[in-house]
Amino acid sequence: MLKKSMNELIEIINNNLDGIIKSSPLNTKLEESMQYSLDAGGKRIRPVLVLLTLELLNENYKKGLQTALALEMIHTYSLIHDDLPAMDNDD
Repeated sequence: MLKKSMNELIEIINNNLDGIIKSSPLNTKLEESMQYSLDAGGKRIRPVLVLLTLELLNENYKKGLQTALALEMIHTYSLIHDDLPAMDNDD
């Protein structure tokens, strides 16, 4: 049986994502943009699957938390990159 529900894991992911950029000492426009993109929300299904897989393998979800967060940040980046103008012929 799972120790954490999906909603609990999503809350953990969101709380940790929130702290990643805010903990940076640089405080630049780039970081503001990154925080804005991460705060846009989403289902967070990719990081949840990482954490649920660990729980199904009887491992503590915290072992994969950094990997799950990185996966979500890469996914968010890919969505932004896909929307950049002049990057494809999708006029």
